[in-house]
Order: sequence, then structure tokens, then C-alpha cells
Amino acid sequence: MLDRPRAPWPYDFLPKVASFTVTSNDIRDGELLAQDHVAAAGDTSPHLSWTGFPEATKSFTVTCFDPDAPTGSGFWHWVAVNLPATVTQLPRGAGAKDYALPPPALSVRNDYGDRWYGGAAPPPGDHLHRYLFAVHAVDVERLDVGPDAAPAVVGFNLAFHTIARAVVTPVYQA
Repeated sequence: MLDRPRAPWPYDFLPKVASFTVTSNDIRDGELLAQDHVAAAGDTSPHLSWTGFPEATKSFTVTCFDPDAPTGSGFWHWVAVNLPATVTQLPRGAGAKDYALPPPALSVRNDYGDRWYGGAAPPPGDHLHRYLFAVHAVDVERLDVGPDAAPAVVGFNLAFHTIARAVVTPVYQA
């Protein structure tokens, strides 16, 4: 195991926003990710469903972030932006390369360099990693980002446009 402190909760460093509820048929807080959500065994994004978001929501952004990656900046596994406010769930596999998100939604490059969901892949023997699947309720219909935007650029935009956030955090260890 790498000798290092545990990463902080990343949303503690952003403006405080309201919360709402995200649930899944596939993942739960504190429970291990199933193998098909892992890079070496499927790269399948989990089902996500959300309720209780503010009426002022104009779009959603869905992200999957591992703050425990040994990089100093975590690791982005998936970033899907500009989901219409009428979309309140994504089916299992919605992060696949060939899945068509509802227009004008798109996925930007993750830290693997791909525009789709990349599963968990912590270093073998490292401590338990957290995978933060977050749904961000956004106050604009579209974030001004394209498919080649870095996740950090999306995060920067979200800091100014997120009005509420819901997070479910499964874990995984190789």
C-alpha cells in the first residue's frame, strides 16, 4: 500500500449548495462496486436516478470522481454535461462509448482520455478508494464546454452554476 494520507472530501472545498437524492439499482454508499463497474472487468456505468432537486434546475451534470487516486488531483472516471432538466435517471451502461445521451448532453474526456465511463482501477494493494457518483443540478441549460474539455474545466464551470448536488459513494480496492 502507498503510504499517504486519505484525501479530503472534495466538495468541502466548493461553495455550499443544497442537496437532493440520488439512488441506484447498482451501487450504494460504502458498498463495494460490482466487477462490471471496474475497468478490468466491464467499464459499465451504473444506473442512477435522482429526485428532490430544486425547481430552478435547468440541466444536470453527472460525474464520477475518485479523490483517493495517487495523483494529487484525484481521477475523473466520467463527466456527462448538459443533461436536460427533464432527464431524472440514466440507465446502467449510459456511460458506454456507443450510448447516445439525450441531446444536448455529451460526455467530456475523462482522465483515461476517453469520452465515456472508465471503471475503477485503483493500484493493487492500495487502500480502499471512494468513487463519488455525483449529480449536479445546474442553473443554466448548457455549460459552455465541448467534448474535449478537461474535467477540471467542467468543475470550474460547475462551481459557478451548481445549485444542488446529490452524491452516492461506493468503494473499491484492487
